[in-house]
Amino acid sequence: MTHPRFASFSTSKRTGYGLIVDEGVIDLSLRYGDRYATLREVIEAGQLGALAEACRDLPVDYPLSEITYEIPVPAPEKIICVGVNFPDRNEEYKDGQAAPSNPSLFIRFPRSFTGHDRPLIRPPESHQLDYEGEITIVIGKGGRRIPQAEALDHIAALTLCNEGTLRDWVRHAKFNVTQGKNFDASGSIGPWLVPYTDESQLADIKLEARVNGEVRQSDRTSRMIFSFRKIINYVSTFTTLVAGDVIVCGTPTGAGARFDPPIWLKPGDVVEVEAEGIGLLRNTIADEVL
Repeated sequence: MTHPRFASFSTSKRTGYGLIVDEGVIDLSLRYGDRYATLREVIEAGQLGALAEACRDLPVDYPLSEITYEIPVPAPEKIICVGVNFPDRNEEYKDGQAAPSNPSLFIRFPRSFTGHDRPLIRPPESHQLDYEGEITIVIGKGGRRIPQAEALDHIAALTLCNEGTLRDWVRHAKFNVTQGKNFDASGSIGPWLVPYTDESQLADIKLEARVNGEVRQSDRTSRMIFSFRKIINYVSTFTTLVAGDVIVCGTPTGAGARFDPPIWLKPGDVVEVEAEGIGLLRNTIADEVL
């Protein structure tokens, strides 16, 4: 089954959102922009499925060559990231401790991400830019203290993330990683949103990250330490989740920092993050232009 693919995009003339099909983009914002300004409003209204059904046979408005991908949900209220969520990743820390009973969490800002087929930016302050391929969920129905049994009903869509990290900057202080996780355009989200309809889309899918065609990370969601149900339940205990919130759900072992010596991303590299049924997120690397 091929699921609809919703993307936020820009052209030389405007910013919008639409359905990605093989031939190009069906611009939904031209047709529904007065009702839903962005995909966030479509999600809030619970209309992803309805728009996909109503518009799937419409003519294409732009070829893919004429659009620039933006992060799928513009200006989400929250981007919450889960750390250390695969068994082999936990073992990397070599501290002899079993997996924790609750997930490690941190916050990223929307400006720290860019879209599909755009470069991740290596800043002049650090050349230790690393990759982390991750499954990402977008909340559709908000709530507080959401029971695990009901948690998946709160997901609107799935996407991918390369949770790019400046490794030396995450070690600048004792108890936080915020600095190294939030350099402008150091990570990416996309390429699109796939509407969530069934648990099989998440239960046991393969997640892979490649650098210049070489597989660096590969694992399956069935091996996650904290399930998607647990993550939604736990996060919603301390904060009210709202439609459009983005939760990045953890990366497998194999990031560049774990090689001896470490292998950092450099200009010209191509990083691909791929997951079954969701898609492929691709980015190059470029130095920041000052």
